[in-house]
Amino acid sequence: MKVLSETWFADGYIDFELKKYTLLAYLQEINRCFDQNRLYPQLGDVIFHYNNLVAFRDTKQFLQQHFPKRITAVDMQRLQILYEQLVADDELMEELENIIQFAVPEINTVIQGGTEIYEFVEEQLNIAPVGIVPLDSHEGYMLLLDGGAGHTNVYQYRLTIFERADEKYRGIHTQFISTYARSLANSQQSIKSDLIRHRRELPNPAVYTVETGMTFPLEETLLPVAKRLLVKYITQHAA
Repeated sequence: MKVLSETWFADGYIDFELKKYTLLAYLQEINRCFDQNRLYPQLGDVIFHYNNLVAFRDTKQFLQQHFPKRITAVDMQRLQILYEQLVADDELMEELENIIQFAVPEINTVIQGGTEIYEFVEEQLNIAPVGIVPLDSHEGYMLLLDGGAGHTNVYQYRLTIFERADEKYRGIHTQFISTYARSLANSQQSIKSDLIRHRRELPNPAVYTVETGMTFPLEETLLPVAKRLLVKYITQHAA
């Protein structure tokens, strides 16, 4: 995948036409991935660049009151932008403003397209617990099945909570465990029993199945969407 630097719009020679075609080439490749239902890391990457531009644009008043500066690092946890001084140049800042005014809606359109695909994929997923769910469901197993696979992928998951800007967020870490051939013998309940029997570190795990009748790229789409759906499901049912 074509990669843009964090500060592509302010790197090197700052010229509107140059940056315009750099961005359009990048977005063309992102759209090509989306056309193949390949969402990640493409969607996360394009959202990152959108947030970068908006953050830079929103500090324009600060820049006008001080010296024109260039973004040199981004602290994503605190959304704090660090600046390196550039030569005070009104024409340079005007060129940067033109680049950003062009780029923000272009990137936003691509994000909307990716979001529509994400929502479509999520709508095709069915999630349900396997057996009785223990009181503590922050760690367990996810059984992932898609319509084109002849097996069930099993992942161990662990939910985490982190704080940012006075808000709490839930994240999820997964580890691939094994695959089971899809058969009458390998029912969801029998897979759960087998996991308990052979993986003693989780004697009473929460187990969820996420299933779709359609086929999507596993690593780039199905798994990341399923993980976020699992976080949403557990959070809603724990409330």
